[in-house]
Amino acid sequence: REMDETYDVVVCGTGLVECILSGLLSKEGKRILHIDRNPFYGGEGASINLTNLWKLYRDEEKPPQELGMNRDWNIDLIPKYIICAGNLVRTLLKTGVTKYLEWKCIDGTYVLQTKESGFFSKGGAKISKVPGNDSEAFSSDLMGLLEKNRCRKFYDFVQTFDFKDKKTWKDFNVEKSTSSDLFKKFGLEDNTIDFLGHAVALFTND
Repeated sequence: REMDETYDVVVCGTGLVECILSGLLSKEGKRILHIDRNPFYGGEGASINLTNLWKLYRDEEKPPQELGMNRDWNIDLIPKYIICAGNLVRTLLKTGVTKYLEWKCIDGTYVLQTKESGFFSKGGAKISKVPGNDSEAFSSDLMGLLEKNRCRKFYDFVQTFDFKDKKTWKDFNVEKSTSSDLFKKFGLEDNTIDFLGHAVALFTND
């Protein structure tokens, strides 16, 4: 089939943003020419095999044979993390971009924490799983016993919270208070606030 000679829009690149743009314009009835200079689909956010990886970064070399077959590898150029109930997911579904994506639920989030040695424990850096609910908070090695109980109560509050139901607010006014006020209410320590803010709420700064 020959290509159309005229288009309403030409989109260069097949990254996530370009694909969403093409999808939205196509939904509006526009004629789109979508092109990419790379021999693979996905732009800077692509997942590529060994051959394409070597072409990008070691073009004069070939992948070592001991690494196995191309089909055994799928390397993300940029790790992608999307909130399951966010607006981006709805946009992806509307545009049909989801046809070109593979999804995997995150099994857990981990942080590297340096601890001081004690009578019954060794100090040093350790990778620990960030608790995802109240029961995991109680068994987490990121916190001491008393802090675990405070964190468990915090998770319980968050999991049952409903903005439309003020009964779930308990005695905390979310309309006039900040996150810092909420942390103080539950008496959470700085270390707990740190992993909650960065590893759970996904804020990149304080």
